[in-house]
Amino acid sequence: MKSVIKVENLVTKFGSKVVHNGVNLDVKEGQIYAILGESGSGKSVLVKEIIMLLKPTAGDIYIFGKNIKNLTSKEVQKLKQEWGVLFQFGALFTSLSVANNIAFLLKEYTKLSKKMINYIIDEKLEMVGLDASVKYLYPHELSGGMIKRAALARTLALDPKLLFLDEPTSGLDPVGARGFDELISNLRDILDLTIVMITHDLDTIHNIVDEMSILADQKVVAEGTLEEILKSDHPFVQKFFKNEYVNKRLKNV
Repeated sequence: MKSVIKVENLVTKFGSKVVHNGVNLDVKEGQIYAILGESGSGKSVLVKEIIMLLKPTAGDIYIFGKNIKNLTSKEVQKLKQEWGVLFQFGALFTSLSVANNIAFLLKEYTKLSKKMINYIIDEKLEMVGLDASVKYLYPHELSGGMIKRAALARTLALDPKLLFLDEPTSGLDPVGARGFDELISNLRDILDLTIVMITHDLDTIHNIVDEMSILADQKVVAEGTLEEILKSDHPFVQKFFKNEYVNKRLKNV
């Protein structure tokens, strides 16, 4: 399988604080890939470096085979249009309707007609399981699950090849979370997407994640399928999955 994202020997420092010290990972085309780690392990920082919101101290990041530190500003702008980002709480513009949230990127980066933009809005809403009438609503009129789906519709507006999802099921009830997992999986298959997510949701990990990496001790301490990860004897890996299983059992009692 072809690599879509490859991180090699990544080092991140903020002053004297070392966040990453030799991070390596490899995301293959078509995968749903999860990044796990405890709070402060540098998961969000790593994703921000991959999407070029932060610059690492050292190391290399390749996206679609291109080393991002060697790109011109024009190439960077073009590459950024190849991915979409779904933030943890949706990050919809509160002053804009759902339709205008989705249209924002289309107006910014294309010269499509108003008629075509309206068509795309309806199409993307249908893709994420929302009725077209939702486009007239504002974020404060939506439930948490609807906000996630509307934000995902906006993320899909420019037909990206790569999606980054930050805790996509956070704040959703179990039924809503599993529905969102199914949606993500279906979109991956239908649209030939590669998806990278930060998650702590054990059901998501079991149900839809192909491979994952575990960040601890300033590096990736385990990478692979769930079956491969569970063979790791690293203390954080054992602690994370043991605690998650215990918590899951307690919820079901």
